[in-house]
Amino acid sequence: MSKYIQCAVLACAVFLSVAVPASAESLWASGNGATRSMFADRKAQNIGDILTIVIDEKTTTSSNKSMSNGKSGKQTLAAGSGIFDFLAAATASGSDSFSATGKATDTNTVSGKVTVTVIEVQPNGNMVIEGTQSIWQNRDEHKITLRGVVRQDDILGNNTVSSSLVADATLKFDGKGPLNAKQRQGILTQVFNILF
Repeated sequence: MSKYIQCAVLACAVFLSVAVPASAESLWASGNGATRSMFADRKAQNIGDILTIVIDEKTTTSSNKSMSNGKSGKQTLAAGSGIFDFLAAATASGSDSFSATGKATDTNTVSGKVTVTVIEVQPNGNMVIEGTQSIWQNRDEHKITLRGVVRQDDILGNNTVSSSLVADATLKFDGKGPLNAKQRQGILTQVFNILF
């Protein structure tokens, strides 16, 4: 064996004896240590993950009321006698009736999408989500705020979940700006409404 080959083999042996073993980590492991298949859909499951809520809410309330009552009475007074002979026979009658009918129907429809963030993972795996979407148009701000609890099993493959599957959901629509200010009552009107 040549001298150069012997030196190369010796150098490799020394290098392998002092080399630090490499740590192997999976490319498909999720943040909590669970292995995620390379063929699985990437769904929100950890704090900080994002999730899209598809808002499709429709509520309809209807109320019908009908009330009626009535009463009637009749009084008869006989002619007076003795010192009351100036009283003539008289009859009085009266009746009263009341009837009312009312109907009210209210329908609300809301649709859209809001992307939220997972802010807490509960011990049972349910995720507390919260997010705000703010849209500015002509100096008017339209803000949608959503908060609730989502089960991981309800999340679809495209990382979305229907708003009807969000537990303890709080959906708030708010706005500010010149147009929104015009839609509110003035201070004097509010004071008169309180007083009267």
